[in-house]
Amino acid sequence: MSAASKPLLIELGTEELPPKALDELAAAFLRGICDGLAKRGVGGALDVARSYASPRRLAVYIPDVAVNQPEQTIERRGPAVNAALDANGQPGKALLGFAQSCGVTVEQLEKLETDKGSWFVFRATKPGQPVAALLPEIVDEALKGLPIPKPMRWGDHDYSFVRPVHWLVMLHGADIIDGKVLGLTSGRKSRGHRFMHPQPLHVVDADSWLDGMRSAKVLADPFERRQKIRDEVARVSKETGGVPRLDDALLDEIANLTEWPVAIACTFEREFLAVPPEALVTTMETNQKFVPVFDADGKLTEHFIGVANIDSKQPSEIRKGYERVIRPRFADAKFFWDEDLKTPLAGYQDQLKNVTYQQSLGSLWDKSIRVAELARIIANRVDVDAGEATRAAALSKCDLLTRMVGEFPELQGVMGRYYAAHHGETPEVAQALDSYYQPRFAGDAIAAGKVGRVLAVADRLDTLAGIFAVGLKPSGNKDPFALRRAALGLARTLVEGGLELDLRGSFVEALELLPEAALAAGLKPGKDGKAPLLDAGKRRAALVDELYDFVLERLRGYYAEQGFTGEQFEAVLAVTPASLVDFDRRLRAVAEFGRRPEALSLAAANKRVANILRKQAEETGAPSVGATVDAAHFEADAERALAAALDGARADTAAPLQAGDYAAVLTRLAQLQAPVDAFFDSVLVNAENPAVRANRLALLGQLKAQFGAIADIARL
Repeated sequence: MSAASKPLLIELGTEELPPKALDELAAAFLRGICDGLAKRGVGGALDVARSYASPRRLAVYIPDVAVNQPEQTIERRGPAVNAALDANGQPGKALLGFAQSCGVTVEQLEKLETDKGSWFVFRATKPGQPVAALLPEIVDEALKGLPIPKPMRWGDHDYSFVRPVHWLVMLHGADIIDGKVLGLTSGRKSRGHRFMHPQPLHVVDADSWLDGMRSAKVLADPFERRQKIRDEVARVSKETGGVPRLDDALLDEIANLTEWPVAIACTFEREFLAVPPEALVTTMETNQKFVPVFDADGKLTEHFIGVANIDSKQPSEIRKGYERVIRPRFADAKFFWDEDLKTPLAGYQDQLKNVTYQQSLGSLWDKSIRVAELARIIANRVDVDAGEATRAAALSKCDLLTRMVGEFPELQGVMGRYYAAHHGETPEVAQALDSYYQPRFAGDAIAAGKVGRVLAVADRLDTLAGIFAVGLKPSGNKDPFALRRAALGLARTLVEGGLELDLRGSFVEALELLPEAALAAGLKPGKDGKAPLLDAGKRRAALVDELYDFVLERLRGYYAEQGFTGEQFEAVLAVTPASLVDFDRRLRAVAEFGRRPEALSLAAANKRVANILRKQAEETGAPSVGATVDAAHFEADAERALAAALDGARADTAAPLQAGDYAAVLTRLAQLQAPVDAFFDSVLVNAENPAVRANRLALLGQLKAQFGAIADIARL
């Protein structure tokens, strides 16, 4: 660090910040400060800047920031030379006004010569300002750029923020940066833990702030706080003899609720373990931010761990409080469970008629009927028990009406499985009611059972078809029906589940089950304000294209994450495979083919062939693909050799092509490189003899068709 630079600290103290937004606020604050410094040309170690955050503060620390802004170069372009001077070469009003606005005479202006003409230009330099003078404005800009959907006001102030603010520390080294932000005057007085260190904390300089926070019982570093929570939970879990489950989401939320975390081991009454563990875990994690504890076999125990924001002298009192808080929650869950068991899951079906799914698509009952019919069709095609598939579909929405799911919506499906199993449904049906929601999130597995996969596909087909039909497809960042997630879930279930279904045909069937009112609802009115007349057939055909493209676009990202290139994806997409399982086989075969030494040459040849055939079709209006090749019109050995090689490849690949073994087909077609290269080296396709030319074009059409049976290799 040079004498011309110092460490910089900015700390804004607040009321308790929303825990789910804290990480994003801290990251945005850091970006705003660094961007503000960079925009003003202030040098320093911006690349190693750190953000710190706790429930009561946002802070940025940069270890090396220049004391002064560098010298600033000013350049203002004025009027063009040919327009600024009159016929006598004297300055006009525009030029005189420009010079006056710059505070100079016309003679002091310079000329800027470019390939587009000449302009008068004003250039000057001015000394840079001290960073201390710039920082209040930078901080203000950074705070205004934070992602705060609903800022709040307090007192009679004109400004607003996510929470009321109470103190501001801005230090450049040991020097206070004078300034006001959100009505606060900067100083060196911070605050520690609300209870364990309520008195003000004197901050000597920027470098000592973090250690000062620790001495004041605040772990301001989020990473350090998270590790402390892990260590604390591991420490007290030994008292329980169990295994705590602390996932990243819960860890993040606890870390953003505490400044000095201390774990407390607690217990609840064993009778509550009669309730499905998912319900107990949900209320522990979601409502109370407690850590559940399991035994060595993965079963929930009566132990849990709370993380307090204080190192209490009477931890037993905190334990009693945690146990007292959780008891009524568990009592409610047990009541819901016991009451729900009194009604078989099928007993809720009639009530589905009273719950609107979507105005033009009817009730949840209507949706269940459509999904059941699609499940029956799909099950018969993929050799799954159609009776079980339709039964699962009929029950799939019933748990939404139970008391438990009404209280804990995130348990939909999970509770359906428990209720179905309790009332004697088959294990396959019960499991399907839960697993058909999978994948629920990125990285989640698809449904494990065959019935669950059929139901997952049927439900998503109906959802996508219905919402697209009524004109509510996603736009921009808006996707209120989570259709992008549904489309990816559909694609993954088909591909990873190995379900050989015609995707377009499946959408046709889903659209045919929709009420005609749904198809009409999605029609946009014309200029006269009237909706066009409904042609159901054309409307469905257009929707099928939209839906197919929408699903394939989600699949593009799915394969990109696995390392497949955009060119490989486009090569397969060009032949629009009916089945996504077939699409997957083709894509993997194309990727394997692309690693072969012959691939580049054959891809270039296919591209050349495609261009030749396209030009010929444009000129004659007759395609050459599919045209007959007549050996009598061969004149060169290279074309005879290519024709023979194509005949041999066609014979060798017929069986593997029929079996969908595309890798074997492309491996065999790779042997065509030599005759293809020889053909283009020695044969003139556009021969003067029309019959010879047409025959050579037909030969190239056969070559294109041979590769095109798998993918458009030219796109590689």
